[in-house]
Amino acid sequence: MPRTDPHLAPDPDDLAPEAPGADAGEPRADCVECGRPTAYPASRPGIVRCPVCEWQEAQRSACSG
Repeated sequence: MPRTDPHLAPDPDDLAPEAPGADAGEPRADCVECGRPTAYPASRPGIVRCPVCEWQEAQRSACSG
C-alpha cells in the first residue's frame, strides 16, 4: 500500500476554523512540526501545530492499553 502524505495536496476548502481571538490582519503562527501555517496568531505562546500534526500528535500520545 503506498504511503500518502497528508501535507502533499492541501484542500483549500478544508481550512481550520479561526482560533478564538485571532485577528484577520495578524500573521499566522507556523506549525512546529511541518512549518505550515496554523489557525493561531503568531503572538500565541507555546507550541502550535497545524490540524494534521495536532491529530498525529494526539494519536501518538493516546493510551493504547
